[in-house]
Amino acid sequence: MDNEQNMDREEKLRAAARKNRRRRSVFGTFLAMLGCLVVMVGIMYGGVTLYSRLADQKDVSSEESQGHGTNESGSDLDDDTVGAVSEKVVYSQEELDARVAEAVLSAQGQVSAQILEGIKAGLSEGNTVLETLRPLYPDDLIVASGGRYHFVPINRSLKQNQLDIANVNILESGEYQYLVDGQIISHKGIDVSKHQGAIDWNLVAQDGVEFAFIRVGFRGYGSEGKMVEDEYFVKNIEGALAAGIKVGVYFYSQAITEAEAQEEAEFVIERIRPYEIACPVVFDVERVSGAQGRMNDISVEERTALAVLFCQTIEQAGYKPMIYHNTEMGALMLDLTQLEGYDKWYASYSDQIFYPYAYKIWQYSDKGSVQGINTDVDLNISFEPLWE
Repeated sequence: MDNEQNMDREEKLRAAARKNRRRRSVFGTFLAMLGCLVVMVGIMYGGVTLYSRLADQKDVSSEESQGHGTNESGSDLDDDTVGAVSEKVVYSQEELDARVAEAVLSAQGQVSAQILEGIKAGLSEGNTVLETLRPLYPDDLIVASGGRYHFVPINRSLKQNQLDIANVNILESGEYQYLVDGQIISHKGIDVSKHQGAIDWNLVAQDGVEFAFIRVGFRGYGSEGKMVEDEYFVKNIEGALAAGIKVGVYFYSQAITEAEAQEEAEFVIERIRPYEIACPVVFDVERVSGAQGRMNDISVEERTALAVLFCQTIEQAGYKPMIYHNTEMGALMLDLTQLEGYDKWYASYSDQIFYPYAYKIWQYSDKGSVQGINTDVDLNISFEPLWE
């Protein structure tokens, strides 16, 4: 949003012409790796089965040897039967263990080669490292942050993302839609600030934009942390409402104390009171890169508590609160178990759905183009109406 460099470079939006090809490639890689994992399970099962069979064979041989050449009635076995018994292979326990281990290791080597080949193929097709690794670690959320890859266990107790990548339709323009049973159920939105300059909101509405989030203001990065109203806030909110677009707002926070979070919420409430706010009021929390953000060094617990306080204050004023975050923030810098009661606005500039937790809005590009706006603009889709 305001911190455009914050997103992982490997997840930047690819050119629209390549998106469908990449999606098929990722899906193919996933299937190949999944197949390898299934084969691996089969190998282990096969190893156990082999072990069991060899053990049974050993036991039968031992029993027949101990029978001293007699049948069930106690009579002597004929020469042919005795010959058949003598031809059975009898293994010692050590030999049995060695044969099974050899068979399993051989098969594991073949599967490992297949997995490595799948990784090679995925990277060769232009997939990122993250896209290639994710299918191999279905129980972890993999995050690139601070020059490292973090493997964060997925919390299955949280509300899970039920979206299906197969339902995402990407137009030639780069615009995303979400379909169910062939029908578009998503709603087109944008978010704007002073960075977009003067906007012709009537043209924006004609381009199909249904909702817009307007920046109310922000807190500076410096030690003073001065709050500033966005210089285009009034023009944007009044222009959007006049054009019939549903409006929500956001505040870019750099609060580091409860007093500052409370101050930010009251700052927003005071400025939106004259207007019809049909969409949520959003706490925009981001890690600052390329500059020393005030919030960068506070703890996960502190950052989460500030988000809760902001949302509680907004809710008490009669508005619907929401939290804006990206993968890094959700996995490493917020305790989502404490924020389960608030709707989420998720930012990921990718054509894949990999984030495991539920969200109502997806900000999928910061390089969008919309009629009436002369600069790049953030593009969003909501998966249900935000104003009901």
